[in-house]
Amino acid sequence: MNNTMSASRSLNPAMVLNILGLFGISVVLIVAFYYQLARFELPCPLCLLQRAGIIMIGLGFLFNIYFGIKNAHYSLSLLGCLVTGFIAMRQVSLHILPGDTGYGSTFLGLHFYTWAAVLSILTIIAIAVIMPLKAGNTDSSRYAPPTLGKVAMVLFAFLIAANLVSTVLECGSGQCDDNPTFYQLLKK
Repeated sequence: MNNTMSASRSLNPAMVLNILGLFGISVVLIVAFYYQLARFELPCPLCLLQRAGIIMIGLGFLFNIYFGIKNAHYSLSLLGCLVTGFIAMRQVSLHILPGDTGYGSTFLGLHFYTWAAVLSILTIIAIAVIMPLKAGNTDSSRYAPPTLGKVAMVLFAFLIAANLVSTVLECGSGQCDDNPTFYQLLKK
């Protein structure tokens, strides 16, 4: 019975969508690292705050995978969406004047902070679709995360750690530069 319940929970459409959501958030962080490490575009302070908001979104999905689906976990993701969206819109507003080329590279014609705002809105919509799919009350003592969920969690945890190390290297123990061009701890 225990294995049957665990297997049936892992096949729950809401759980599958939470796992896909966590993989999606991980892809966003991987793309950010690609531009940071391969294209040498260090994230600005607002970009780092957007990453923190994106990590908050991912933590809600991670908690749903690890502990079982709960509205409180979705609340964390929704709060992350709001944080990310507000910070992204602040950065958009800083670069809205004619002739301003914006900060950093573009992807499909939009800067990454614009994509962060779009991601926030799309994630709010996705969570609104996923929430009604959640399973009814189940005994959490019998719950075990699905294998694919464990893979998503490990990848996401690695990306959180990498973001922490990267931010400390970039900013050192002080405030980050507005337009960073080098890693503070590696330059000195």
